[in-house]
Amino acid sequence: MSGSGTPRTIGLEEELLLVDPATRRVTSRATQVLKDFHDRGPERTRATDDLDPELFRHQLETRTDPSASTVDQLDQVRAARRTAGEAAAAGGLAVAACGIVPSALEEAVVSPGDRYRAIVDTFGAVALTGGTCGMHVHVDIASDAEGVGVLDRIGPWLPVLLAVSANSPIHDGRDTSYASWRSQVWGRWPSAGPTEQFGSVEGYRAACAALIATGAALDEGMLYLDARLAAHQPTLEVRVADVCTDPLDTVLVAALTRALVETLARDHAAGTPVPPWRAEALRAAQWRAARYGVSGRLVHPEQRGLAPVAEVLAALVERVRPALEEAGDADLVRDGVRRVLAAGGSSRQRAAHERTGSVDGVVDDLLARTRASWEGA
Repeated sequence: MSGSGTPRTIGLEEELLLVDPATRRVTSRATQVLKDFHDRGPERTRATDDLDPELFRHQLETRTDPSASTVDQLDQVRAARRTAGEAAAAGGLAVAACGIVPSALEEAVVSPGDRYRAIVDTFGAVALTGGTCGMHVHVDIASDAEGVGVLDRIGPWLPVLLAVSANSPIHDGRDTSYASWRSQVWGRWPSAGPTEQFGSVEGYRAACAALIATGAALDEGMLYLDARLAAHQPTLEVRVADVCTDPLDTVLVAALTRALVETLARDHAAGTPVPPWRAEALRAAQWRAARYGVSGRLVHPEQRGLAPVAEVLAALVERVRPALEEAGDADLVRDGVRRVLAAGGSSRQRAAHERTGSVDGVVDDLLARTRASWEGA
């Protein structure tokens, strides 16, 4: 595995919606929730004990500390959600783990801060339709060169991770017909989306510098690529996934991501040739993943044609099997793949909509399942 023979460490970030359970609408009270939370709380030594603001005041962000164990990451995700849930409940509110706001959304309120205001001033309506909730997976890397070697190989596999996590079919009070509408909204940012191969660290840095120089990103933090080198940590950050309501789905994505990074880092070290992919082909593969999730046919990353999603997931698991087994994640992934094929996040939301006949029923279901994901953690 990564140098020492132990699994690479993982760290997770989740963005959550702040919801008024009485109205089932998101509420722009995150600033007050965060102030009260920090005023009340004792010194916080773990990432899961703390909360961060996001671009809009109807969002909260949670983090985990890096660790090599997916079981530990599962415990940390639950603990972080408990922190967010209890902070919200202190103000009579609740949190929902969902990729996008399901109910009708009035104009989003920007969080305080010069940087947030600059983002909205610069990007206008693109920024104001933000407020999506993603899950970011950080996997440690030995060097920037290793990271770019992985970035140059991981692109065709990222749509599969998106399909596994897809959890945003309903937005603005209607079914969008997409499994992940979040990814479609997020793709409006000029610095977002899939990338072609960079070839070297210098090539990566030059591409990022060009985005900033043209104003497509204000700074490194706005390089919203589907996967990137983290700005302040020695990690590769995969940003393609929706937030999953079920934390077991969260760690499934994390385990697959780490196994991909490990597998592709070995290919890089061995000098294995990089199969070229054009950006438009990667965008098409991502579109299919967003449209159909785990209920349709996806672009097969090795065969390049369309294939049943179960076949594509099986190909991913087989591709990274040695890394999964060495990390002790093979059983977790086998059970997780079976679970999402039976009922992924988007299908669970649609089932709640069909069962209750309303988007309010979907929100109630999301709130209940999010609360259940941290109660007892």
